[in-house]
Amino acid sequence: MKVRNISSVISPPPVHFVGDGFRVHNFIPGNMGMERMDPFIMMDYNSKFYFTPSERQRGVDVHPHRGFETVTIAYKGKVAHHDSTGNSGVIGEGDVQWMTAGSGILHKEYHEEEFSKRGGDFQMVQLWVNLPAEYKMTPPAYQAIKNKDIPVVVSEDGKAEAGIIAGHLGETKGAAKTFSPVQLFNIRMQEGGTFTVSSPEDYSTGLLCLSGNVVVNDDKTLNENHFAVFAKTGTDITLRATADSVLLYLSGQPLREPIVAHGPFVMNTHQQISEAIADYRSGRFGHLE
Repeated sequence: MKVRNISSVISPPPVHFVGDGFRVHNFIPGNMGMERMDPFIMMDYNSKFYFTPSERQRGVDVHPHRGFETVTIAYKGKVAHHDSTGNSGVIGEGDVQWMTAGSGILHKEYHEEEFSKRGGDFQMVQLWVNLPAEYKMTPPAYQAIKNKDIPVVVSEDGKAEAGIIAGHLGETKGAAKTFSPVQLFNIRMQEGGTFTVSSPEDYSTGLLCLSGNVVVNDDKTLNENHFAVFAKTGTDITLRATADSVLLYLSGQPLREPIVAHGPFVMNTHQQISEAIADYRSGRFGHLE
């Protein structure tokens, strides 16, 4: 076992609203830039927040994407969505929406109708996972991953479990298909429980604490709503929960390709960004009301 140590712990940045339905802390890129956590180029975290009842569904209206994937994980509340390829659905608690924007898609997401009417606690994460250059223009696609279909690995002490959204943990393979090696685990721990996760050296690795707190490698405490960024050396991270806790573990092989981002487009060159804008304006991303 070769320990992977924490490089830095990031306190929750000031909140801002995305549309009027998502009250988020932006951890990636935050102050670190998009390259540090490559292939994870954006992470917005809607920490637990109570939304009052509303007849109007709060959210984000029609917007484009090209060149990456969006991964939306619902912890509390429900998110509905539509896109220009005809896909639609509801992301319930524990579910994951893995959308490949690829060559271009129009998308909108908002609070599910019944949740909106009754109000309640809302908590979610949205990640952007970069696509390798050879797949930037892959056709748009969508993976609807229900909580019940996510494989689970239980710790030896029985006090922790990891839902394997993507990648491998031991012999267990995750539910999502990815374009580059990525590990994404939902970890739930009872107070006093321990759990060890492992990723290849050199992977970009982070840990978000959504509730509770854990001691990492018997060294540093990670508190609720904080994000740990790990060194690029070492492989194994040991967690010990000092309260009932929920964590999101992300680790991925860096693409090491140029990143040129402009709003909802992430490509490899400025010329490709210009082409994305032109294609969007000319209606090549489809149509969505």
